Amino acid sequence: MGLARRRGRAEIVAATQHQEATMVSADETMAEGIEVHETGRGKYQVEVSAAGTRFLVDEPVSVGGLGSGPGPYDLLASALGACTAMTVRLYAERKAWPLKSVTVRVLHRRDGLETRDRFAREIVLAGDLSREQRQRLLEIANRCPVHETLEKGSDVITVLAQAPLAGGLDPAPVTHAADMMEACQD
Repeated sequence: MGLARRRGRAEIVAATQHQEATMVSADETMAEGIEVHETGRGKYQVEVSAAGTRFLVDEPVSVGGLGSGPGPYDLLASALGACTAMTVRLYAERKAWPLKSVTVRVLHRRDGLETRDRFAREIVLAGDLSREQRQRLLEIANRCPVHETLEKGSDVITVLAQAPLAGGLDPAPVTHAADMMEACQD
């Protein structure tokens, strides 16, 4: 697992199981992806730059944070909920089904570093849908790309860098929309 800190320039210190960290050239700059850096305010507050926008991520006041934004697990649960709603909406529109709205509530539970995480997802479908349509939308929800990512698990590749990275890492950028469309194929 990795630990990210910013002291002057970006310094990413991390180790992955069975992988040795490698050095990446300092003159490379970040081309794509998500960038996270400490704000210097509070113990945990960081600013995330993603998709042309910026937002704060923090921990609750009860654990020493400023409570200025969602926590990392909130973001993970949000990704599952957002992907679910988007995928269900896409499928219903393709079928011209009378889905008025989708609401997804996600709860996350983690009982320790050595246990599997649990996500509970509640989906509310508003509209004049048949029982069969509702059942099919549930099946499609279970095929949303983030759901599949969480169920399969992931490989995390970590490098030690002297400055922000310029891409060139193993994972190629993914397009969520293309993955959703694939999930909605009959």
